[in-house]
Amino acid sequence: MTLDELWEKLTQPNYMIAYVAVIVLVMIAVIVIIMTNERRFNTTIRKLNEESREVLEQKKEEEQGLNRTSRFSMLNLYDEETNTADTKSFDENISLRDFCEEFRMFAAGKLGLYYDISVIREFVAGLAVSHILILQGMSGTGKTSLAYAFGEFIANPSVIIPVQPMWKERTDLLGYYNEFTRRFNETLLLEKMYEANKQSGEMYITILDELNIARVEYYFAEFLSLLEIPNPEARYLEVVSDKWPNDPNGLQNGKIKLPENMWFVGTANNDDSTFAISDKVYDRAMVLNIDRKSEPFQASGVRTVSIGVRRFTDLAAKAIQEYTISPVTLEKLKKLDEYLIEHFQITFGNRIMRQIYSYLPVYVSCGGTELDALDDIMAKKVLRKLETRNTAYIRSESGELCGFLDELFGEDTMKRCKEYVGRIAQNI
Repeated sequence: MTLDELWEKLTQPNYMIAYVAVIVLVMIAVIVIIMTNERRFNTTIRKLNEESREVLEQKKEEEQGLNRTSRFSMLNLYDEETNTADTKSFDENISLRDFCEEFRMFAAGKLGLYYDISVIREFVAGLAVSHILILQGMSGTGKTSLAYAFGEFIANPSVIIPVQPMWKERTDLLGYYNEFTRRFNETLLLEKMYEANKQSGEMYITILDELNIARVEYYFAEFLSLLEIPNPEARYLEVVSDKWPNDPNGLQNGKIKLPENMWFVGTANNDDSTFAISDKVYDRAMVLNIDRKSEPFQASGVRTVSIGVRRFTDLAAKAIQEYTISPVTLEKLKKLDEYLIEHFQITFGNRIMRQIYSYLPVYVSCGGTELDALDDIMAKKVLRKLETRNTAYIRSESGELCGFLDELFGEDTMKRCKEYVGRIAQNI
């Protein structure tokens, strides 16, 4: 069949009708496919919108749930369980002398801990002068036990915070907010500070055990600075940087007040595993040297004495008024200051002088003598600075310094100062 014949056959009316039918069917199929795909697309978009809305609603519900439970679980639990301030009764009649004697008897009779009465007086007088105490000496002499026993004695147990070698900042003490769990990791210290602010009438003792296993001036820096502020109502530490609706009511804009009724007692060992304590810390703290164990003795009249903050501060203030440093002692102190400046270029400084003006009267009120108190604080706070001076010069001048102390105060006095100078000269 030729091409002309084939063309003539294909162009016949029957074939043309078939062509049109096929084209119509193809168009109908295309339209059906397009409509089906569009319906599927719209269904997919609707499902995505619904899923997105569900996710947003779920997230909103989670946030509302978090706001209901709050990020501070332990602090909120304390608020729920304690609705009112403390109504604890305190001993309002005891004197500082009796307080020291009874504390010594309690430690011995109840806990089997024996301390010389001078150590007890130094500890109690130190609490009256500063909110930071450092107990240093050989291991096993009862440093931690002394602070622990005090908490038991006043019927408000001390909290022990073991310092860790890697501590460097405030969050190591207070805790931190975990972005993943959306909760604040609360520490024992944060809980105790919160409690102390609520129970403002009680004395709280926090023990920083082995405080110099890390650098104190790093992790405790903000505490040291705040304690220098004269107004206790202005001492606030930042816990979190923002505020949530259901944060504990004891926090103010994410900050906690440094409790005026809390004392920090650090125990320190001086060996190769610890860091040297800086002058910044030593100058602000009261220091106790516990170098030896005391002999056991028979304890009698063992009892706890619940003393409140107001009573304790009133006793300290009363002591400062009644046992003002004598003019004779002040004159001798002035001469000693002039001697130390001339021969060793060290001086007391205003902070140490304020501590002396408080420490001596309170120590006397605790049952000690004025010169014993001066001997103690001079050895720990002033003569300690001799360790940073030229070694050969200190050795050559140590005898003359001890002679000057004898001339100024008498040969049977200032024994700790002379022992300290002698020990420095021998160890250099």
